[in-house]
Amino acid sequence: MEVREPLLVLRGALRAVLAQVREGEPGEGREPFELPLFWDALGQTFKVTSQEATKLSLAFSRPPLTSAEDCQKLSDDVQNAILAVATVYYWLPKGQGTTLRKMVRDATTEVVQGMIQLTEAILSAPLESLSQKQLVSTGGVWEACEQVSSLPRDNQAAVASTLAACLGVVKDALEEMEHALVEGQDPYSDIMEDEELGFRGNRDTYWSEADRKLLSSCIGLMKASKACLKKVLGVVKAYGRADSPDQIAQLDDLADTANEISPSVDELALSMYPPMNQLAVRLNAAKLASVLKKVLEITRCQLVLGCVAAIKSEKSKKT
Repeated sequence: MEVREPLLVLRGALRAVLAQVREGEPGEGREPFELPLFWDALGQTFKVTSQEATKLSLAFSRPPLTSAEDCQKLSDDVQNAILAVATVYYWLPKGQGTTLRKMVRDATTEVVQGMIQLTEAILSAPLESLSQKQLVSTGGVWEACEQVSSLPRDNQAAVASTLAACLGVVKDALEEMEHALVEGQDPYSDIMEDEELGFRGNRDTYWSEADRKLLSSCIGLMKASKACLKKVLGVVKAYGRADSPDQIAQLDDLADTANEISPSVDELALSMYPPMNQLAVRLNAAKLASVLKKVLEITRCQLVLGCVAAIKSEKSKKT
């Protein structure tokens, strides 16, 4: 058996696992399900995978060349570690929250992708030398495995993380647009002048007075988006609960709707640059306003559920 053969088989097996994690429908998880046990198991599988990546990389980093039998053993160990990661991921039932599950799935996917890249790096280089690509790929697996410790531990934390990410995107878009307005009449002032004409004579790069009046309202709406996300994030952190199916579902609805804010803000911002189509700007603004309204409505429901749960908890403590 040729030394590379087990690695080729391993690569194919890892690709199959990756496709299953990406596209496969989850079951209902283990019963009874306990989050703390799940996180302990997931952390352990990620740790073992990181160790197996190190062993595999070291085996092909220096002479003498690893035997075909040793390569088979290393490949089997890597495959078993990755299968364990995927298996534990599938323990997490959809009832724990689709937002949380997506984050765990993404983390699992990164680990499997990292191991595939490491296997390909070893296959593409001389088997007795440590290439830069192999070194980077090994570090990539380590980094992917380490992120398990920073994953949110329940759906409330997962939704809060999603909202914080959306808030960051909206902040960046708002700052970019405000900077463009401060630049003056020409938002493309950093573009080089035409070599032949000596100036940029295209008036389509300027805002008209009517444009700038509409811009003011749009900037206000973008600021409202930022304030909305900031307030909603505070509500989720203070009152969000992931103790019942209703609470978890409301949190997922909130995350799904909030995820529409940042692309809506981006669409609005892009349409605001000259040459401005005022109809398109107004339509994008209306779309963003509709999304914000929906987010606030879902947040109100989540706030009610959270307050009810808190009241019940206080009453049970007193009795």
